[in-house]
Amino acid sequence: MNLVFLGPPGAGKGTMAGRLADDLGIPHISTGDMFRAAMANETELGLKAKAIMAAGDLVPDELTIAMVKERLSEADAQKGYILDGFPRTIPQAEALDGFATIEKAVRFDVERDILIKRLSGRRVHKPSGRIYHVEFSPPKVEGKDDETGEELIQREDDKEDSIRNRLKVYDDQTAPLIDYYEGKGNLVTIDAAPAPDEVFGELKRVLA
Repeated sequence: MNLVFLGPPGAGKGTMAGRLADDLGIPHISTGDMFRAAMANETELGLKAKAIMAAGDLVPDELTIAMVKERLSEADAQKGYILDGFPRTIPQAEALDGFATIEKAVRFDVERDILIKRLSGRRVHKPSGRIYHVEFSPPKVEGKDDETGEELIQREDDKEDSIRNRLKVYDDQTAPLIDYYEGKGNLVTIDAAPAPDEVFGELKRVLA
């Protein structure tokens, strides 16, 4: 099953993609992970991306598309995959259609207030990457990591002004993909506001 996951930051796409990938035995492919792997393995595309990012520039569409194409040709993706973070724009979606058949585009729908609450409440233990939430998954001691007792931080992109900016970028660039996949007749929408187990149950139901 070849899937694309769509939704704004904080909708839970990554969490659901990870769970579904384990369940179906297919890879969860996020563009961030893909870039890191290509750069670590020093593939030709990875080295190009590394040079562009080192110069502080954004990786152009052609390179991102080529990297996705390369990744989808690998053995583990032949039975299916979940794309998370790609495509981000209509041109990327059109390019993807040139070398892949997407069976379903899953839209994770959540109200803005809930997204802001989810993201702004996140706290991180920087050395380990452990993530907490002040309301939904608080540490045992406020502001401290459970295992080390060290301070937790709020990442810059989890502050409210930054979140609103990220959501605006999503609205401008990525939200048009909803109409694109709806026009193709392969869009399914699920309510991503409930608890994760409930969202995962609904995800499996709409894909069955």
